[in-house]
Amino acid sequence: MIWPFSLSTLEHGAVVATGLLIYVVVTRISQQRRYPSSAIAWVIGIATVPYLGVPLFLIFGTRKVIRPVTSTHATFAAPPAGDVPDWAARLLAGLNVAPAVHNDTITFHPDGTASYRALVELIEGAHEQIDVCTFILGSDTVGTSVGDQLITAVKRGVKVRLLVDAVGSLMMPKRMLRHLQEGGIDVRYFMPLLHNPIRGHSNLRNHRKMAIADSQRIWAGGRNLTDVYFLEKPHQPAWVDLSFEVDGQLAGQAQAQFEMDWRAAGGHIGDHVFSAEKTKPLHAAKGPLAQWIASGPDYADDTVYALLVSAFYHAQNSILLVTPYFVPDAALLDALCLACRRGVQVNLVMPIRSNHRLADMARERALRQLSAAGGKVHLVASMVHAKAVVIDATMALCGSVNLDSRSLFLNYEEMTAFYGAPEISWLTVWINHLSSQATAYQARQPSWYHDVLEGIVRAVGFQL
Repeated sequence: MIWPFSLSTLEHGAVVATGLLIYVVVTRISQQRRYPSSAIAWVIGIATVPYLGVPLFLIFGTRKVIRPVTSTHATFAAPPAGDVPDWAARLLAGLNVAPAVHNDTITFHPDGTASYRALVELIEGAHEQIDVCTFILGSDTVGTSVGDQLITAVKRGVKVRLLVDAVGSLMMPKRMLRHLQEGGIDVRYFMPLLHNPIRGHSNLRNHRKMAIADSQRIWAGGRNLTDVYFLEKPHQPAWVDLSFEVDGQLAGQAQAQFEMDWRAAGGHIGDHVFSAEKTKPLHAAKGPLAQWIASGPDYADDTVYALLVSAFYHAQNSILLVTPYFVPDAALLDALCLACRRGVQVNLVMPIRSNHRLADMARERALRQLSAAGGKVHLVASMVHAKAVVIDATMALCGSVNLDSRSLFLNYEEMTAFYGAPEISWLTVWINHLSSQATAYQARQPSWYHDVLEGIVRAVGFQL
């Protein structure tokens, strides 16, 4: 066996060149568009430690499982003029996102109690089929209770499918899995850590959260199915989060998404285009407009990222943001800072400390830059896990996407866009109420040590 330290300088140089060639070939053949800090980090890693960098790149480096489509023409008709901002309608149509649809009712859940009650009612009201997708399924009060509710639905003749992320639910006991399967639930793990590499990459996680009943009702948002998102406990308050339920055509779009994720969990990668048949109206609703916007490795474009960048440039009056982690790339941060300098009121709400220490460290440079541009940052004492964006009272987003590079570029994610005045108003009031309980962020110049440490953490921020 030849060890790396026994190689000559020329042989080691050949290994480095081969590693860089592998990087170029893989990224070019699969058209892996990535932003500069990610590319620089991989190139430096492969060049300095090729014996470790190349295997890590092959395992974790890929961020798309399909190639970009060749056609740039929109395949979905835009909604009627005036219902959706024209720039958003054109952009999303050009990205092949299914159009906004009318729904019967849309209801937001201000706290965990209301959210859990809505989820139970959705399960109890299903007649034929229930599909659940979650990043984390806890073996605690909420996770066990939801599992029992689903088993009860099976007993009354409802088909139930449960999709859990293999990493997010890594700590779920095997006995819990057996209990669910013995109860008649069809369970799949999304991309197990040990799997055939041609069926996906271990670094690409499914972060989507939704429960769909009969393709007509959907419960979705940022909440995982575990206690901390729903229950207040002594010395452990519930996290601040958002979820919502929609009765109407949006559920049909979410159903099509679930079908693609379910097939991907079975090893079928690449079926990423919404079918017009799957998204056609189930009934002639004329209620509030909503639009399912998914992003991730199963989409050629970074749809939510593209929408956010465009929204920040089109904003005229105000931008409201809620996120647990704020580690944007340079382009997204520049768009937000330029909005501030144009006179747009930018308010960012996030926790003083999140559940990820490295993310808190990586966010400091972006927070200082946003604050210097005129943005206001509000820090909440409790853990905020909600994800929401409101642009000019014309569009609101709520779902699973955090404002960090992993969520925007690597994870399987989803956001729902709301265009109705009542929904936008509700989210605006909720965000303003949350910010009223927060303290203002005070930017401080870091020491040289912390500045270097922040830079190192941000260099690998795309993997956080």
